[in-house]
Amino acid sequence: MKKLLTFFIIAFSISCFAGNEDVGVVLLHGKWAKSTSGLAPLARELESRGFKVTTPLMPWSDGREYDVDYPTALAEIDAAVKTLKGKGAKRIVVGGQSLGANGAIAYAGSGREVDGVILMAPGHVPDQGGFRQTVASSVSKAKQWIADGKADEKTDFADSNQGSRKTIFTTPKNYLSYFDPDGLGAMPKSARAIKTPTPVLIVMGNQDGLSRFGESYIFNKAPKHPKSAYVTIDSDHFSTQTLAIPEVVKWLESL
Repeated sequence: MKKLLTFFIIAFSISCFAGNEDVGVVLLHGKWAKSTSGLAPLARELESRGFKVTTPLMPWSDGREYDVDYPTALAEIDAAVKTLKGKGAKRIVVGGQSLGANGAIAYAGSGREVDGVILMAPGHVPDQGGFRQTVASSVSKAKQWIADGKADEKTDFADSNQGSRKTIFTTPKNYLSYFDPDGLGAMPKSARAIKTPTPVLIVMGNQDGLSRFGESYIFNKAPKHPKSAYVTIDSDHFSTQTLAIPEVVKWLESL
């Protein structure tokens, strides 16, 4: 009887997760991350449920320091998607935390086909208030250097991450592609650019500064979809990617 019960439990588990096996999930880390380890708990949980997952190290990581421009970063996501499809994924969801969430919505807004977008504590807001002011002089510098024919000469620029500031060393072309208030880094613009109604999940911490904008900043700009959801949880900016795991799993399994 015990063996029979074990068999039914295993069979039930397999049947529950069988529908997940054709879903590939690209998870993008946040700004200045030294590795993708912050996404490991979510990645492990998704993989345990049958999802195919990849966590590429992106140009905004600590070690890469914006070594390529934003369009090239999107091409790197293309490569991650291709890897997942090579493993049998038929549906693709792109998600991330902070600047990784920014990358996910930029990817969807670029016209690429995705079956879902996950934004956990979306961040990097070159179009907004204090952040825009912090990097304004560097944005002007980048534009001037490009006008002077020095688009590919590396120099110092300002960056900010949840109130922490540091100087980064990259090219004016690369810098402007992420920090231009009218560029790919502007999440409302990316949301509006999504051509086909696509499920979007935004998980925002109630202690996150961006939470004051609510659904109006990004969520309401994207085309409406019945599976889209805006969820607020009790967390700060950096803990959201871990505390959001139950919400992300529930949402993905509902698609």
